[in-house]
Order: sequence, then C-alpha cells, then structure tokens
Amino acid sequence: EVQLVESGGGLVQPGGSLRLSCEASGFTFSNNDMSWVRQAPGKGLEWVSSISSSGGAVAYADSVRGRFTISRSNHENTLYLQLRSLNTEDTAMYYCTIGWREVTGVRGQGTQVTVSS
Repeated sequence: EVQLVESGGGLVQPGGSLRLSCEASGFTFSNNDMSWVRQAPGKGLEWVSSISSSGGAVAYADSVRGRFTISRSNHENTLYLQLRSLNTEDTAMYYCTIGWREVTGVRGQGTQVTVSS
C-alpha cells in the first residue's frame, strides 16, 4: 500500500522558515519523481515544486522560486521542502504527491503551515 506521511509544519512568523518532510513507503521511491502541492483555505490545490527521481532536476512555481528548496533522500525514502522567507500567502496545507508536477493522485494527510504575526 502506497503511503505518504507529511510532517514539519507549524505556526511561523512572516519571514520565518520551516522544513517539511514526506516519508514514503509502499512503492519504489527512488524510481519516482515527486512533488509538493498545497491548498490554502477556500482554494484549490496548487502545485509548488517537483524533483526528478534522481534529484538531478527540480522545478518551482513562480510564487515560491528563490524561497523554497526541494530535495530528497532516496536512501531514507524521504522528500523534503525547505521553506524560507515565508509570508501569509504561504499559509496552506502542504502535501507530497508522486509524479512530476502532479497535483492530483495519492497524497498523505498533509502538514499545516500557518504564517502569522
């Protein structure tokens, strides 16, 4: 059974940082591109970032480029997202998904990021 478990969210002040993690199991993590998506209150799912199976290629939405960094550990079957210079528009539930620029499909329970002073 495919499982994705996100963690690392929390309440942070504007300008702050967080590191999100996604632990994957039930499939061959190292063979799959992975993505992060988010859903703000009252809005639809938004693609945030993707990383290729080897980690050699990455992509970011314009809204987060230069502030967020995606990475992965194929040894630990874990996907990461480093969030920096957070602002209130980054407040959302963050999910990891399987695939390149994949918005739908399997995702975990998510981890909540709230940016507020």
